[in-house]
Amino acid sequence: MEPLQLYDFLPSGNCYKIRLLLTQLGIPFERVEVNITKGETRSPEFLSKNPNGKIPVLEIEPGKYLSESNAIMVYLSEGTEFLPYDRFLRAQVLQWLFFEQYSHEPFIATARYWISVLGKAEQYKDALEEKHKGGYAALSLMEEHLKTHTFFVAERYTIADICLFAYTHVANEGGFDLSRFPHIKAWIERVKAESRYISITEEL
Repeated sequence: MEPLQLYDFLPSGNCYKIRLLLTQLGIPFERVEVNITKGETRSPEFLSKNPNGKIPVLEIEPGKYLSESNAIMVYLSEGTEFLPYDRFLRAQVLQWLFFEQYSHEPFIATARYWISVLGKAEQYKDALEEKHKGGYAALSLMEEHLKTHTFFVAERYTIADICLFAYTHVANEGGFDLSRFPHIKAWIERVKAESRYISITEEL
């Protein structure tokens, strides 16, 4: 089996989701580093792969590309233990994937990007207040859910956990205080204990 090609930026949580899932599924892949801070996703070559100019992009076979991290995760997890077959449970997984992209990632990931990737916390000081407000709202909802659940869906590890874990476990890099969320912290440790776990900074 030829390795898949993952167009990737190492610090990106959206890319990390795919690296983690591919590793845990045992699917061989090769990373192609695309530095978003240098505008490399805006090159004609990259735009021919994803006209939206964003990473990650997964080359499934020569010339066949898939973008949007959570869509890629659904594609990869079809027929595996990472995506339930039951219609209701499957819809619950999708519910959390949509929540992550709409109510979680825009706040937690953006704050982390401004502070830890660009190093411009002072420049974005006022905007960060709003990002922190939205991010804490998302974390509070997750904390409440995890008070009575081991994982997000069906009491087992699924792509719902992977998608939420990616930016949550490094939320401190965006100025968020995770000590306020003991159930999230315990869940983070459960995710890290899963087999074939890799860290967000691990180059494969």
